[in-house]
Amino acid sequence: MRIVFFGTPEIAAPSLAALAAAYDVVAAVCQPDRPQGRGRKLKAPPAKAWAEANGIPVVQPTKLNDGAFEAWLREQRPDLCAVAAYGRLLKQPLLDVPPLGWLNMHPSLLPRYRGPSPIQSAILNGDEVTGVTIMRVSLEMDAGDILLQEEMPIRPDDTAATLSERLAERGAHLLVQGVGLVARGEAVFTPQDEARAVYCRLFEKRDGLIDWTQPARRVHNLVRAAQPWPAAHTPFQGEPLRILQTEPLDAADAGAPGEVTAVDAEGFVVRAGEGAVRVLRVQPAGKRGMSAAEFVRGRRLTPGMRFGDDSAAGAP
Repeated sequence: MRIVFFGTPEIAAPSLAALAAAYDVVAAVCQPDRPQGRGRKLKAPPAKAWAEANGIPVVQPTKLNDGAFEAWLREQRPDLCAVAAYGRLLKQPLLDVPPLGWLNMHPSLLPRYRGPSPIQSAILNGDEVTGVTIMRVSLEMDAGDILLQEEMPIRPDDTAATLSERLAERGAHLLVQGVGLVARGEAVFTPQDEARAVYCRLFEKRDGLIDWTQPARRVHNLVRAAQPWPAAHTPFQGEPLRILQTEPLDAADAGAPGEVTAVDAEGFVVRAGEGAVRVLRVQPAGKRGMSAAEFVRGRRLTPGMRFGDDSAAGAP
């Protein structure tokens, strides 16, 4: 079984590793290196780094549909192509290349959360269960027939980072299982129920800005969903402050949304639109993450101070 793998970020690497352990992965296709960090140096995506460290050839096309990449893919003679978070739409000429088709590992229970941010969306919306879907790739985004699905609970303290790690490992196992079914001619695909389809858009840097008029549970879920990127943040004294860990409180003292209503040994409490949020860890601009108690001591935070609208503070 010759496989060409398509994937880019951290969540894709376990699928690549699992497939390479079980089948002949002849090449890995990743998105181009991107500038990262303050120095804006080019950095290889995780799937590329794993492939190169394990002797798998890597290609990073900037164009997929000019004919040249299709010719390259045909030269690889793949029996099947496997995808995990590649990040680009594939057109029919490419989908027609492998005789056994394409399988995609998607980290949600499709048709819920078709799109690029299913993990963040599940946490942000307060879902208690998510999962992994192995599906046939089709022209419409994440709309292909389903081969395998498995549920996974979302823990109360899960962030996008911790949930991604668990889904990546389980998805890798399920993808190998799906490839085996296809290889043995035992695959049974089920069409998705279009009436139940839910779409999610790309999670962007601006989505990390906290709106304190939202209910406390929503603010808390944003803090979880925005870890590790873009990190939930709020303006404070002319600078952005990242909020790294919180606890929602149903009861709230008097005060306006964004107002500090209590300061104690554990940190501080901020009024939300409904309820309040206890802040446990923060990261001031240009500094390391720290406990909220440490931040309170350094800034002499007191009840009545405000977080929120501040035109002098941009996103971190």
